[in-house]
Amino acid sequence: MTLSNRPGWRRGVTVIAAAVLVAGLPAAPAAATTTDTALEWYDATAAAVATGTRPQVTNNRAWAVSWLAAARATRTTPAGNPRHYRDAALATAVHTTLSALIPEGAVALDTALRTTLDRIPNGRAKDRGAAIGSAEARSLLAQRTDDGLDPASVNPAYPNPEPGPGNWQPTPPSFSPAQQAGTRSARPFLLDRPDRYRPGPPPALTSERYRADLAEVRAYGAADSTVRTPQQTDTATFWLGSSLTLYTGILRAALAQSTGPVAGRASLVALFHVALVDTQIATSDAKYAHLRWRPVTAIQADAGGDPAWTPLHTTPAHPDYPSGHNTYSGAAEQVLTALLGPKARKAYTITSPSQPGATRTYRDWQQPTRENVDARVWSGIHTRTADEVGVRLGRDVAAHTLRTAPRLFR
Repeated sequence: MTLSNRPGWRRGVTVIAAAVLVAGLPAAPAAATTTDTALEWYDATAAAVATGTRPQVTNNRAWAVSWLAAARATRTTPAGNPRHYRDAALATAVHTTLSALIPEGAVALDTALRTTLDRIPNGRAKDRGAAIGSAEARSLLAQRTDDGLDPASVNPAYPNPEPGPGNWQPTPPSFSPAQQAGTRSARPFLLDRPDRYRPGPPPALTSERYRADLAEVRAYGAADSTVRTPQQTDTATFWLGSSLTLYTGILRAALAQSTGPVAGRASLVALFHVALVDTQIATSDAKYAHLRWRPVTAIQADAGGDPAWTPLHTTPAHPDYPSGHNTYSGAAEQVLTALLGPKARKAYTITSPSQPGATRTYRDWQQPTRENVDARVWSGIHTRTADEVGVRLGRDVAAHTLRTAPRLFR
């Protein structure tokens, strides 16, 4: 299967997901202020998440819980001023959740909350919104207690597999122990089990596909490659950074371009991160079920290989199959396309933490996925099969999220 979508699949997902977002919601009231509270708190969330050094999936969980609380809190239609109610509910829900999950960000979060609440006229709508936002946040925090997504649970000690052809081993230069093995045991939001969409085994080491995969990485992913172009090197470097950081800009563009009630916009952010938490749980399950070695190990160990071969970028400390960057991009693309359509309303530009000063501009949600597939090969850290299978796994989990999303709002 290629990276194109399966016929008829996406249409059904779109209808179901859209129904979840808009069911029972009134038309958006006329804006009483030029401040976009959803974007204001999106930026406050991004700033809070950027503090500290938590695992990526732990940060995705913080996004998911805080914005799901906001989505739940803003779906009601109280008497009085709905705009004042929903702005207070969203701000308080996100603030309460993030203050608990990221206490080191509490001072900045307190300041952001005061800014929002000071802007909203005093009255019953504001008070009720703040109360329901806080209540929904506390309820969700209690539900997600001991979900296995804290840093210690995500990265427990993991014994190295026995050396042998195809078996993952720690990789140079640091030969660090395996990371993210504990994520597979975490509690998903909507998946009934982590292996629900587990892909079949990777290509056999003797297969033509695997030989072609390895030859491509060896030629294009080498630190001293003579065939990789400067443009390909730029793509590999741009997409090397954290998927969460890179997609924070993409999701912000989607939120800025979305229209309709604040509850639907909060649901967009919540469903995106719920899908990404469940995708990373499924990714960890697949990686540690198959335990496929990384290209650097294969190329250095191969009988006709090169013991001195070095990839363009340092190999992450977990198995090759499937690619985590690409499960992330596949899930992100699926959610955004299903909820907003395949094209962005207008072009959007993002930056990269791994290529300071560089920007890339896109007009749809699929081009970042295509670039991610190529980037991991040109970095020398994944086979193309691991990338393409990763995209499919991410899409499958995200589709599951959208089909079962009503469960989040009961």
